[in-house]
Amino acid sequence: MVAPHSPISDLPPSDPPALVAAKAELRRHLRGVRMAAPEAGAALCRRMREHVRAVLTPGRCVAAVWPLPGEVDLRGLCASLHGDGYGVLLPRTPPRGQPLSFHRWSPEATMCSGRFGTVHPDGEVARPDLVFVPLLGFDRRGFRLGYGGGYYDRTLAELPGVPAVGFGLSAQEVPAVPVGPYDVPLPVIVTERDVIRV
Repeated sequence: MVAPHSPISDLPPSDPPALVAAKAELRRHLRGVRMAAPEAGAALCRRMREHVRAVLTPGRCVAAVWPLPGEVDLRGLCASLHGDGYGVLLPRTPPRGQPLSFHRWSPEATMCSGRFGTVHPDGEVARPDLVFVPLLGFDRRGFRLGYGGGYYDRTLAELPGVPAVGFGLSAQEVPAVPVGPYDVPLPVIVTERDVIRV
C-alpha cells in the first residue's frame, strides 16, 4: 500500500507547470484503466513471484505493497514469497519529504494504520534486497508515472544498488510518460504479460 495521488501543489518544484499538468492528466486517465482490469492481478502476481525466484535466493528481503482500493492486490504474492522463505517487507508512509521505511511482514503480523489510509506491519525495520515499485503508468523506456508524492523517488535514492522493479498491468503502458530532468527510469517492469528489461 502506498500513499494515494498527491495534489499538484505537492509535486517537486523541479517540474515546470506544463509537465505537472501533463502528468496530472495522464494520472486521471490511468487511474481508470488500472481499476478496469482487476482480473489480471493474479497473473501479475504469478509473474512477480517468478521474477523474484529468478533473481534472489530465499532468505533475502523483498519490499512489496499492501493494496489501497483500486490497486493490484499483492497480499497473495506476499504470502507466497513468505512461504518460499523470503523476507517480506511493507512500507510505512512517513510525513511528506521523507523516504519510506520498510517493515517485516508475516501472515501473523499486526497491521497498523498509517498516513493516507495506508497500513503497515508492526515489524522491525529492514533493508530490502529488491523493491517492487507501484505505478500508474509506464513506457518501454522504463519511465514510470507514480502517484505524485515522490516517496519512491526519495526512497530509491537512499537505496543505491538495490534493484527496483516496477509492476503494473499491461493496460497501463503508454507510448511515452512525460518526464523531467530528475525522472530516473526503472531497469525492469513486470506486467501480467511479460518482463520488460530496459
